[in-house]
Amino acid sequence: MTPLLTWHAKSFRELSADELYELLRLRSEVFVVEQNCVYLDPDGKDRDPDAVHLFGRSTDGTLAAYLRILPARLSYPQVSFGRVLTAPAHRGQGHGGPMIEAALIEIERRWPGADVQIGAQAHLQGYYGRYGFEPSSEPYVEDGIPHIDLLRRGRD
Repeated sequence: MTPLLTWHAKSFRELSADELYELLRLRSEVFVVEQNCVYLDPDGKDRDPDAVHLFGRSTDGTLAAYLRILPARLSYPQVSFGRVLTAPAHRGQGHGGPMIEAALIEIERRWPGADVQIGAQAHLQGYYGRYGFEPSSEPYVEDGIPHIDLLRRGRD
């Protein structure tokens, strides 16, 4: 059975200093250190008033999963999400699906009927396909990792 996470969706201004530090630290741990990609993770988009930080906490309060939702025209012409991760200690417990579902619910709540565009690691194309995402670009390399853009058409 997948342990349940409690999902939180907050804007930059709603995050406490401790929450912000925890989110940025985990993002750096996964994307900069673990994936060995040297880049400035805090890219200014986190502070956009319509950006949403979605994160899941385990029953003991540990940060287990995270993704960032961005409004249309901030990264793509459509609403998007990225910085998708599960904390190393929480991997393999089935948190990815509930996180994507929580993100799609939050997107629909804030932007009803919106198309959603993401840039995903290419090997995850089939995974995101389960949630209605289809390829919208040819594969490309970003930070030394094969990626592909995927689009999910809004629901009427």
